[in-house]
Amino acid sequence: MSLCPECKKKIEAELYIEDGAVKIRKTCDEHGEFKDVMWSDADMYLKAEKWAVDGIGVENPKIEDAPSCPEYCGLCNLHTSHTSLANLDLTNRCNLTCPICFANANAAGYVYEPSYEQVVDMLKVLRSEKPVPCVAIQFSGGEPTIYPRFFDVLRAANDLGFAQVQVATNGIKLANSLKFCEKAADAGLHTIYLQFDGLKEENYIAARGKPLLETKKKVIENIRKLPLEKRPSVVLVPTIVKGINDDQLGEILRYGLENRDVIRGVNFQPVSLAGRIPEEERSSMRFTISDMVLRLEEQTSFLVRNDWYPVPFVVPISQFISTIHNEPKIAFTTHPACGMASYLYVPDKGDPVPITRFVDVEGLMNDMWELAKKAETARTKLVPQMKAFSALRRRFDAKKAPDGMKTTTFLKAMSTMFDTGKKDGVSEFSWKWFYVGGMHFQDLYNYDIERVKRCAIHYAVPDGRLIPFCAYNTGPTYREEVEKKFSVPLDEWRKKHGSDSA
Repeated sequence: MSLCPECKKKIEAELYIEDGAVKIRKTCDEHGEFKDVMWSDADMYLKAEKWAVDGIGVENPKIEDAPSCPEYCGLCNLHTSHTSLANLDLTNRCNLTCPICFANANAAGYVYEPSYEQVVDMLKVLRSEKPVPCVAIQFSGGEPTIYPRFFDVLRAANDLGFAQVQVATNGIKLANSLKFCEKAADAGLHTIYLQFDGLKEENYIAARGKPLLETKKKVIENIRKLPLEKRPSVVLVPTIVKGINDDQLGEILRYGLENRDVIRGVNFQPVSLAGRIPEEERSSMRFTISDMVLRLEEQTSFLVRNDWYPVPFVVPISQFISTIHNEPKIAFTTHPACGMASYLYVPDKGDPVPITRFVDVEGLMNDMWELAKKAETARTKLVPQMKAFSALRRRFDAKKAPDGMKTTTFLKAMSTMFDTGKKDGVSEFSWKWFYVGGMHFQDLYNYDIERVKRCAIHYAVPDGRLIPFCAYNTGPTYREEVEKKFSVPLDEWRKKHGSDSA
């Protein structure tokens, strides 16, 4: 099932393979037929689909008797994934006016900016989610760093037990003030999701309306100046549009690797196309997950298509850890079409090496599934843990491992994670690793309701609901409903605050 791009009515859709690509075709009785490309490479899509898995959903849904999706978001009883990462918009005001933005106070004509007390209430809703309380929060917007009590909400998130406190930002305030960076770090900011559209100034002029490249670089410089024990990690987040910056994926990745004392990963985001766009124009702009993989294969010397796996690929590890600790843990049970990722080990010299070159990752995931099943009925959890350790050793190929990656290093880090369930092992395992991946958020032309039901990235809103990303920003567009309900007119805001900055 999908939606009509014109009237948003729910309509049937067909996924089919044509010219080596996975495409979507749907017909609205009133507005006619629509076609688009879902993934440009069908073989890659089918590989990703093999790792599909439904999650356990939530035990305490806000909407308990929803008859269908996505008209009753809340989360509802039909949803199959718990919240792996929550977005919380602090404001729809911004210090930029990007043409490709989801949220813009000037365009909307109103200001959405929940109070500090409302923000804390939303955080509490996330932490009360069952059976898996949300552990990762990303403050977003608008531009979240201009929120009047930005540092206070960072502290509140830490006090409530969030293990990951992030901000999605254009970086302007972080670039302009080292003191601002220091205060954010002191307040408990863990990760900066930095909008980063390339290494050419024209990219920013086209996508953001002004030159910003030096601003982005200044963020990296300022974060580097912070003490190592307080320093937030940076993840570069490039929005990729075909014909504008799809020639720079390799260059962006190399920049991240060159600055990996600060930058821990790159998360590419193929553009979500908003508004009414003719098929020919969409085709000139459409950039899919498989396009991302193929561009990086062309533009780097160390990544190929076989190094990539969909987000739910790692669910067997979550399932195993949940079983041996007798407690549900975070599991990334998104739809396999939502994104793909790879992990690179970065030796002291030479090119990065994807984990797939020296670990049989598919064999390891299959082992974890089997061990998780057996652990459910095991008298003691020690035996499954020992077997997991044996599987790690068996699937690790020391002869192909890069310099600096020894069998003992790999096993120690992984076994610590299995043994304690704490971050110690993860941190040790990831210290010399670099994440590269991509998430493709939907638009009305490629909308798949099955993806919405499996979404693990949810927006917290002031009325207590949690709404999947692709329902909040596209489709039924809950964003507009929520913001209008909890906003004030732009003119009224300006009169009260004595500012034309919105």
